[in-house]
Amino acid sequence: MGVMNDNPKNEPLHYGEVVGIWAYVAANNGLISMYEAFVNHAGDKELIGVLEDAIKMMKSENTSVEKILKENGVTPPPAMPSRGKASSEDIPTGAKFSDQEIAAILGVNAGQGLVSCSQVMGQCSREDVAAHFARFHADRATAGAKLLRLTKQKGWLVTPPLHQQKSN
Repeated sequence: MGVMNDNPKNEPLHYGEVVGIWAYVAANNGLISMYEAFVNHAGDKELIGVLEDAIKMMKSENTSVEKILKENGVTPPPAMPSRGKASSEDIPTGAKFSDQEIAAILGVNAGQGLVSCSQVMGQCSREDVAAHFARFHADRATAGAKLLRLTKQKGWLVTPPLHQQKSN
């Protein structure tokens, strides 16, 4: 059967899979660094919990797919150094991200993460890689739903104009 056989781990990655995995890890590395900074800016304890959960999730994702890159001779993108801890009270008001701003950025990133996972899954010929990204997609959808509930509860959700059907 050639290079495509019964064990996906023995199949070579194609260039699309390599680029998709590599770019996903690189994006996660940037988001991890940004979310660590946001932990320092945030004041709301629940929002800090969402940020910390997202950091753990992305680090776990990276660990699992960096292994695939390494097994295929591809060097993963470098991780950013961890950020130090700071108190949000020490950050001047004009320089500090508000909780609502942080939540809005997290919401955009949640949607972008779902699209990224779908894109990698759609181009995969290796079932094991597709399965990783299917799991990441499900985890991100769950995290996004949790964030949506929080933003609604806190009054942080900014919606487009709401459609009100006119009665005739």
